[in-house]
Amino acid sequence: VQLQASGGGLVQAGGSLRLSCAASGSTSTINNMYWYRQAPGKQRELVAVITRGGGTNYADSVKGRFTISRDNAKSTVYLQMNSLKSEDTAKYYCNARQNYGSSYVEYWGQGTQVTVSS
Repeated sequence: VQLQASGGGLVQAGGSLRLSCAASGSTSTINNMYWYRQAPGKQRELVAVITRGGGTNYADSVKGRFTISRDNAKSTVYLQMNSLKSEDTAKYYCNARQNYGSSYVEYWGQGTQVTVSS
């Protein structure tokens, strides 16, 4: 499985961006898909997750502002980010997992930079 993220950029505080992550390869076996982010000097943190069936969960810091969605037919996951804040500045990474019983294999995209100016 290969993941290609896109959609990052520079935006003013209060603005919006939509990230996309297209998967290719053995995509039919992908279960959950995730967005993570990592700011300079900080650990990578989970932003949002979506199950194959569309169930979602979010970090408290983005609830009400970000929306994760996926199109299984296109093997693509999206992250709609609204009301962006300077603290959302980070490199955003998509992640996909294939479950095999109690274990899993995960794949990472190359990351896309989001910079929010105040």
